[in-house]
Amino acid sequence: MATVELTFSALPAHVRTARLVATAIARRTGVEESLLDEVRLAVGEACSRAVEAHRLHCPDEPIRIELRDDLGRFEVTVTDAAPSDELEQDRGMLRFDDPLGQLPDTLMSGFGIAVIVGLADDVQVYPSQKGMRIRMSWPAMTNGLPPG
Repeated sequence: MATVELTFSALPAHVRTARLVATAIARRTGVEESLLDEVRLAVGEACSRAVEAHRLHCPDEPIRIELRDDLGRFEVTVTDAAPSDELEQDRGMLRFDDPLGQLPDTLMSGFGIAVIVGLADDVQVYPSQKGMRIRMSWPAMTNGLPPG
C-alpha cells in the first residue's frame, strides 16, 4: 500500500495541482485510462469545494489530500477544516451508492458533491463540526492484473 499526502492553502490555483497529482498517481496505480478524466474531475470538484469552504470559514487552514493505492483500489480523500452544515453533522457518515436520488436534499444541494457521486466508483462523505472528509475510489490494476 502506497500513500501520498498533499496539503495546500485555500487558493483556487492549487486545485489544478491537486488534479494533476491525482491523475498521475491514478495512472501509476493502474486506473484504466478511460477513468482518468473522472478521477481528475472528481478530485477537482472535491478540492474546489474545500477551497471555497476554507475561504469563507478558515482561510489560513490547509486542505489535506491523501491518495492511496490499497487492495486493487485507487482512493482519494480530501479533508477540509471548515465547519459543515448543522444538518449534515447530525447525519454522520453518509455513503453515496444510491443512484436513484433517495439521499437527503441537504447534501445533494451541493452541486460539487453530486458531480463527485456521478464520477467516482465509490464515494463516502464524513461531515463533522471540524470539517468535511470526502473519500472517493476507483478500481485499479494490481501487478498488471485487473482487481478481483
